[in-house]
Amino acid sequence: MRFAKPDDWLSWLEGLHPQAIDLGLERVAEVWRRMGLQLQPARVISVAGTNGKGSSLALLESIYRAAGYRVGAYSSPHLLIYNERIRLDGRLVEDAELCAAFARVDQARLDQARGEISLTYFEFGTLAALALFAEAGLDLIILEVGLGGRLDAVNIIDADVALISSIDFDHQDWLGTDLDQIAREKGGIMRPGRPAVFNGDCPPAGLLQLAAELGARLHLRQRDYRQQRLQGGWSWQAGSAVYPHLPLPALRGPHQLHNAGAVLMLVELLQSQLPVAEAAIVEGLQRVFVAGRIQLIPGAVELVLDVAHNPEGARALAAALLQMPQQGRNLAVFGLLQDKDAEQVVAPLLALVDSWYLGRPASPRGREPASLAPILQRLGAEVFCHDSLVQAYHQCRAQAQPGDRILVFGSFYTVSEVMSLL
Repeated sequence: MRFAKPDDWLSWLEGLHPQAIDLGLERVAEVWRRMGLQLQPARVISVAGTNGKGSSLALLESIYRAAGYRVGAYSSPHLLIYNERIRLDGRLVEDAELCAAFARVDQARLDQARGEISLTYFEFGTLAALALFAEAGLDLIILEVGLGGRLDAVNIIDADVALISSIDFDHQDWLGTDLDQIAREKGGIMRPGRPAVFNGDCPPAGLLQLAAELGARLHLRQRDYRQQRLQGGWSWQAGSAVYPHLPLPALRGPHQLHNAGAVLMLVELLQSQLPVAEAAIVEGLQRVFVAGRIQLIPGAVELVLDVAHNPEGARALAAALLQMPQQGRNLAVFGLLQDKDAEQVVAPLLALVDSWYLGRPASPRGREPASLAPILQRLGAEVFCHDSLVQAYHQCRAQAQPGDRILVFGSFYTVSEVMSLL
């Protein structure tokens, strides 16, 4: 084994491939073939989308575990430790297991007879997760796409059902500059003759066209399933399957009801293979949790952590805050990456945030506060610039009064840095 600790593996992986992102399936698929592993008989769900992937995965994991199934879940990125990305029946993968899986991938890619294959950080980690899942005796495996879908490493696996949580503008340098292009990239996880679910009111034409070309059975809200908010809960129906009164999901924000509705459509599509009773659905909705998704930490000064980093995510965060009234001010600790549309991200929150404390995320792609400040100031916001997010958070905390709320958002890196202080 090359290394005995995950951190040593991860440091090495960061420099293994010449490009941090190198979309394509040939290299990673060849290493997977060399490993000679099979995920069957476990069923597989792949989840793609601009926003809502992590919440949808967590809802699926919670419901199926409540139903008694052994579930493997792969998500990214992590907030504090890499182990968060791989869960085996509800627990984080252990360091020794992770290192052994990394070693297995390394051995396969170095096959002398067939030549060495270089892998990106994400590709290497995806193969390690798949190796762990193949040997864990699981009933269900849920895979979250990292970027796009069609050319993402996760897509070497043919999913039994695909879920596309949302489609909006993000990562245009990689996925295209219009929604139809982006939709075709994300919809690339669909498979001929297999069902898929889209969680949205207006599916882009590109997604509908791709489903037709593939012969994938795409299920849509308001056509194939319906949901309705009720006093203290909600109802859901698809054909003869009806749940007249369900508890609201334990995740904050009105958008989570849409995520839950799409998840139930997917659960219904798998009922013949993985039956789930209504009691398990109820339990799963009530027990679900995802760190960093409108996560509320109560106190004299409330803290809200959210990884929203694109316009759609910011709109969802704003809608959730409107349903979370508080007495004092909203103070934002905000850090963004360079490839994000800053004006579109801050616009939904301008009317809700009283003061902005800017810091640079600890990433090579982190955006300097000095380039963000003029945008916010031009829009009429009160802005304070700091060298780091840690400094921004400490200054914001020092200025906050009882009854105020501190909102931390803009990037996974932003939330991670503040979360590590708590």
